[in-house]
Amino acid sequence: MSEIRPATEADWAQIWPFWREIVRAGETYAYPHDATSDEAAAMWMERPPGATVVWVDDHGAVLGSAKMGPNRPGNGDHIGTASFVVSPAGRGKGVGRALGDYVVKWHRRNGFHGIQFNAVVETNETAVRLWKSLGFNVIGTVPESFRHPEHGLVGLHVMYLPLQVNSPARDGS
Repeated sequence: MSEIRPATEADWAQIWPFWREIVRAGETYAYPHDATSDEAAAMWMERPPGATVVWVDDHGAVLGSAKMGPNRPGNGDHIGTASFVVSPAGRGKGVGRALGDYVVKWHRRNGFHGIQFNAVVETNETAVRLWKSLGFNVIGTVPESFRHPEHGLVGLHVMYLPLQVNSPARDGS
């Protein structure tokens, strides 16, 4: 039975190949194309108060991963953010949607007021459509802020989902 569970250091060996492939393709993330495995793991494997999870199939294969946590520290920590990678073997199987649903629930459970995606490449129509179906709205686009290998300079959408948490303070104040 497939599951989403907290990522472990041992999971990185399965995440790294598709993380590297996605980043090197240059179509969806602005991570450095030449990042080493250790550098990439440091960027992807969140520490508390954030978290990283994996979507694992019935055979133990990691087909996707998401990282999530506060978008900003201090007075901005009531708004969350997240990033997602899905392996080629996981595409079209609902892995991204399952991770998206998980991330929204995780932010609600952890008292976040909303979720902000800072940089959704406007030509990544699959992701934009998925996030909109989960209730996110494009609240702005920074024009020509991403160098796409095929389309040239394209915009980055800022997307937002309000979570309707009553208190913007996460620390109990």
